[in-house]
Amino acid sequence: MQRPRTEISSVKSREVLDSRGNPTVEAEIFANRVVGRASVPSGASTGSHEALELRDGDVRRFHGRGVLKAVRNVNSVIGPKLREVDCADQKAVDGVMLRLDGTADKSRLGANAILAVSMAAARTAAIARGIGLYAQLKSRESYALPVPMMNVINGGEHAGNELAVQEFLIEPVGASSCSEAIRWGAEVYQSLKAILTQKYGRGAINVGDEGGFAPQFSETRQALGAISEAIRASGHGGEVRIGIDAAASTFFDRKTRRYALDGKTMSADKLEDFYAALLDEFSLFTIEDPFSEEAVSDFRSVTKRLGRTAKIIGDDIYVTDVSRIRRGMRVGASNAVLIKLNQVGTVTETKQAIELARRGGWSVAVSHRSGETEDPFIAHLATAFEAEFIKTGAPARGERIAKYNELIRIEEELGPRARYAGRSLSR
Repeated sequence: MQRPRTEISSVKSREVLDSRGNPTVEAEIFANRVVGRASVPSGASTGSHEALELRDGDVRRFHGRGVLKAVRNVNSVIGPKLREVDCADQKAVDGVMLRLDGTADKSRLGANAILAVSMAAARTAAIARGIGLYAQLKSRESYALPVPMMNVINGGEHAGNELAVQEFLIEPVGASSCSEAIRWGAEVYQSLKAILTQKYGRGAINVGDEGGFAPQFSETRQALGAISEAIRASGHGGEVRIGIDAAASTFFDRKTRRYALDGKTMSADKLEDFYAALLDEFSLFTIEDPFSEEAVSDFRSVTKRLGRTAKIIGDDIYVTDVSRIRRGMRVGASNAVLIKLNQVGTVTETKQAIELARRGGWSVAVSHRSGETEDPFIAHLATAFEAEFIKTGAPARGERIAKYNELIRIEEELGPRARYAGRSLSR
């Protein structure tokens, strides 16, 4: 059978909107009458070492957040250089763009411009070859569907309440399949909605950027208690675990070196004690970004103390960067890593970060951003590299549901080849 032609004939980009109504970059790649499309997300709580998202700065459009410069870079700079490059060769496609940009943080062309093209190339190749995107991303026949990390109560940068902790998550590790895990998560979410409405009124079920409820809570234990009650009410006690994304950089005072949450200020040592108490009380399964992004020694301390019973996940401390992950591994700063495509800016570099984490025995959580699009790319990425977790918001809002529905389709398509990561995590 003749191999399908996958040489790029043209590249096209445009400015579209993300889930917060802000502009973002969409790209299309054409190859042998096939077209693949991709759009990139944007974060609200971002690490200081992330690749640069290029914005126009023209306050007459989108309050300065337009991305026409990035779009022009795709159409005028990147596109012509990619003609005749094989889009099925992800490393070659990304290599062309990395050489064109030539900066460490992708500030010349913009990480948003580069990533849109990188993702679109993978999708075009998959369509042209008649295979699933997950298969294009990884050639092996081994796949695993991730455990959903559903952000059901929003705080921090994602909501308008007084909660310092940014995300309160449910994790259906005890399910028999990813589709069952999604169902369980939706059931807990609906139970939580009923509990919040009954106790605090309908104002408590307004939702934040990621679809989680944003009740006017001021203390961490209020949120965790409500979620625990919802898990029991839905009939999934013991099978659905709880996690938090502290996003501690957002409530860290660099001058005093203290953390402000729940109406108190704490040293790093006291904050570690706080997490240990929450783990004991609520059986926390994951703790993400427990300290500020440069507090490597504090990450190491909490991992040594709690890492046998919980996944300590690093996000802002690593920003999907191989060199930073390698540093974290050397000192034992965590036992898991969060992976975000737009933190590093290409599919190839994202794959390298995942593979490094895998070799080091770390768990992997593939993540969305708070400003998302309907593109379900990360569902395929998580499946392809057998990530233990996928973090893509509450089972609400179309841009979040798009990823969950895609996981259901992927699981159905894979059939007996589909393993659910929760089975090994729940043992």
